Amino acid sequence: MNGMKTVSLIGAPTDVGASVRGAGMGPDALRVAGLVDSLRLHKLNVVDEGNLAGPANPWAAPSGGLRHLDEVVAWNRSVFEAVTQSLANGHVPLLMGGDHCLAIGSISAVARYCRQEKKNLRVIWMDAHTDVNTEAISPSGNLHGMPVACLLGHGPDALVGWSGQRAAITPEDIDFIGIRSVDAEEKQAIRLLGLQVFDMRHIDEHGMRNTMTEALHGVDEDTHLHVSFDLDCLDPLEAPGVGTGVRGGPTYREMQLCMEMIADTGQLGSLDVVEINPALDVRNRTAELAVEFVQSLFGASTLVR
Repeated sequence: MNGMKTVSLIGAPTDVGASVRGAGMGPDALRVAGLVDSLRLHKLNVVDEGNLAGPANPWAAPSGGLRHLDEVVAWNRSVFEAVTQSLANGHVPLLMGGDHCLAIGSISAVARYCRQEKKNLRVIWMDAHTDVNTEAISPSGNLHGMPVACLLGHGPDALVGWSGQRAAITPEDIDFIGIRSVDAEEKQAIRLLGLQVFDMRHIDEHGMRNTMTEALHGVDEDTHLHVSFDLDCLDPLEAPGVGTGVRGGPTYREMQLCMEMIADTGQLGSLDVVEINPALDVRNRTAELAVEFVQSLFGASTLVR
């Protein structure tokens, strides 16, 4: 796959941006589910960098519309530095969350790298939620509902500008897959920002194949593809181990097709796997599913195509 030989696993065991305890156990759930061996089966070098360290979750009330801002900044700084180092080493960083607030550090690092390397960044955001809340409109103040807003330059000052400019990405750089839960004021923000959102109605009407063809339009050898995969993108009947499950997500087969079409581009350069909550799971099923989908992202398929 375009010389992509080494995958760096970076664990970020925190639920500091979430509303429910447990996502901090996600990295080890992925390890228990066999992530390392499954990637090595596909002739990839795998380096497990272990787990990052960061502040404990204080479970405090929101302050100024934000919960745990200082702790979220600290965790994202660690992620930013680890992903930056992985990319500098020529590796494919695979961030194992933790909650989705960690994508701020991860994608900011990737955006900076892409500017240095003159690559076009394309983010595929797979999630039940769009995560474009801000402190002004968020009903909860939980920062795992705000990472896209931060990456677009609309978050608190402490969480924007890390890539070298205020907005790490533009609305044209990101496509959303599987969306089906959007807060009322968030809907207006999506419209004002002009974001490309392939919600479940779009997938129902057009199918996953056509949806992914649209989402991947224009991806070429100058593109760095970053996949930010929140396990609640899946239907909770398939993936029960998530903190904010929403009925009616893509099926197992639809998600496999999605992953295989991304793999077919040959341009996958970095990856977040977040919001696995073993405390809510059934026999580690959600982490095992995640491992299957990650295998598909790195080129596993039924036949040689």
